Amino acid sequence: MADHAPQRPTAVPSSGGTTSMASEQIGYRGPTACAAAGITYRQLDYWARTGLVEPSVRPAYGSGTQRLYSFRDVVVLKIVKRFLDTGVSLQNIRTAVQHLRERGFRDLERMTLMSDGATVYECTSPDEVHALLQGGQGVFGIAVGVVWRDVESALSQLHGERIDTGETLVGPNPADELARRRNRAV
Repeated sequence: MADHAPQRPTAVPSSGGTTSMASEQIGYRGPTACAAAGITYRQLDYWARTGLVEPSVRPAYGSGTQRLYSFRDVVVLKIVKRFLDTGVSLQNIRTAVQHLRERGFRDLERMTLMSDGATVYECTSPDEVHALLQGGQGVFGIAVGVVWRDVESALSQLHGERIDTGETLVGPNPADELARRRNRAV
């Protein structure tokens, strides 16, 4: 019987390093990251300046330089937006963002981030979600895999940039003739 008891999810730890995203080949400029994450450029700029979500591909170096965000960065931006929309404290959001940095891409499809208002939990099984819900208090969850697919879908319609060459990659938007011509000219 003990084997079938729901496991309590683990609280998201609040310390550690970041995972390198050098294997990604495409970066996204600020306006594209904003469109895919559903945030304003002002939010993006503030979060980058305060270190909440910094671009892992290329930070801004003074006036006139463009930040370049990885796919994972955009997923994190969208998760932050969802946390803010539900009223989670900035401290808990920072803890969750740090945890996502540490995790990299490993098992994100199965992860659900849940919060009871005081703590952010990582749940990777239905039993962990069930155990958290049995606490009797209000919780909310963000299925990271769903956010991942939403961002993937949004970015497939937008422009990316090859990290190694800087070439603009055009999404399948047939109305964007100018961007297609630019790519042919290069």
